[in-house]
Amino acid sequence: MFENIINGFNEFFNFSSFLYMNIGLFLGVIFGAIPGLSVMLCLVLFLPFTYSIGPIESFMFLLGIYCAGSYGGSISAILIRTPGTPHAAATMIDGHPLAEKGEAKKALRIALEASTFGGIFSALILLFTAPQVAKIAAKFGAPEYFILCVFGLSVIAGVSGDSLLKGILSGCLGLFISTIGMDIISGTFRFTMDNYNLYAGLPLVVVLIGLFAISETLLKANMKIGKEKETGKDQLGSGKITKIEYERMFSPTLKSSIIGVIIGAIPGTGASMASFLSYDRAKKSSKSPNEFGKGSIEGVAAAEAANNAVTGATLIPLLTLGIPGDGAVAILLGTLMVNGLTPGPNLFKEHGVTLYAIMVGLIFINLFMFFQGRFLTKYFAKVTEIPKEILVPLIVIFCFAGIYSVNSSIFDLKCSIIFGTIAYILIKLKFSTIPILLGMVLGNLTEMNFRRSLIISQGDLSIFIKRPISLFFIVLLILAVLLIIKSSRKTN
Repeated sequence: MFENIINGFNEFFNFSSFLYMNIGLFLGVIFGAIPGLSVMLCLVLFLPFTYSIGPIESFMFLLGIYCAGSYGGSISAILIRTPGTPHAAATMIDGHPLAEKGEAKKALRIALEASTFGGIFSALILLFTAPQVAKIAAKFGAPEYFILCVFGLSVIAGVSGDSLLKGILSGCLGLFISTIGMDIISGTFRFTMDNYNLYAGLPLVVVLIGLFAISETLLKANMKIGKEKETGKDQLGSGKITKIEYERMFSPTLKSSIIGVIIGAIPGTGASMASFLSYDRAKKSSKSPNEFGKGSIEGVAAAEAANNAVTGATLIPLLTLGIPGDGAVAILLGTLMVNGLTPGPNLFKEHGVTLYAIMVGLIFINLFMFFQGRFLTKYFAKVTEIPKEILVPLIVIFCFAGIYSVNSSIFDLKCSIIFGTIAYILIKLKFSTIPILLGMVLGNLTEMNFRRSLIISQGDLSIFIKRPISLFFIVLLILAVLLIIKSSRKTN
């Protein structure tokens, strides 16, 4: 194996690999940071560009977009309380309060360093243990997926704000939204009101922008100018992270990287589940849980480490089993096949050097993402210096452009405005909107795997306790619920 790694390093180490990697990183940060311009869109737009270059350069370019896009979503989440990507919503919970306290540079730097750590961690796991991890991930069936999703939904308790009941109600609203559209199992239409625009359900980006961007612009527009904070250099902060803060960040960053790798290696789960689970885990194990939601550096580090740890882990089932973990990785699957690399068990035997070159390159991608991020952070942070009367219209323009780019649909724009208005009302009533997003992200996956499990077992619910992995997650779920009950009694 070590011989293959050395040969792969030699194959990767050339000027063109570094060039395409850095172009991809820059594009990924831009598309990830602008609400509505998703990583998927960026990959699709620039995929034809890779047809004329080699497999290693192609992957360096596309993986650069993929990794940087995961980090880029945190930039707008921290600065303008609008997640550029769905999983950046977990970063927003503490990242934006930090920026409001005048520590925008620090929040961005914590996000960058935690993302780099998580990315390199997952790249090393991919390099040294990919086949072994893939064997475990391959054992996940519908029952395991369902229990894992229910376990993920338990995170709602950790992001509910001051009221658990209000958080549960918000989560139920998100679950309801996820049922709109065609039922994947039976093919019937639910809650569409005979409107063909709803047949495919509501696009996540439309709801995301409505919940956070539109509602935030309404809140800002409703503020009196005299009550707004003065903007200036002092609001950006120095960006310096102290030794004590690094010590506080280390444990949640490491734990979240491990969670991100585990979740990422399981096809169909995604970075949103990883970032929210990691955030919840960090909050429960922190010595200062009361800081979470108010600008906790541990919360930002945990969420960012997890979502970038997913990027390398999603390649594990792709390269070893030929199973793409999410939509973005499915594009990478197509790139493999275009270059004559057929994913599956024999891929390492037939194209070992090329694969190891790609895996070694993933480590360098995360390193160069760090260098680019450090250089660009000071420019990103200046967003907080833009006067509100200019910033709010710009946010609205970018958001509407992003929404329209998804399906070229005016209907989507109307839906986003409706969700923005609903979110504005909920915020005024002291409801958290994060559980709505979490319920929507996990809703389809939860329902689909529950019904598949019952089809497999012919309606026998004991299927969930007969399988070892499923039983393990049930035990974790019970422990999580007991902890939630215990903590709610303490607060009361």
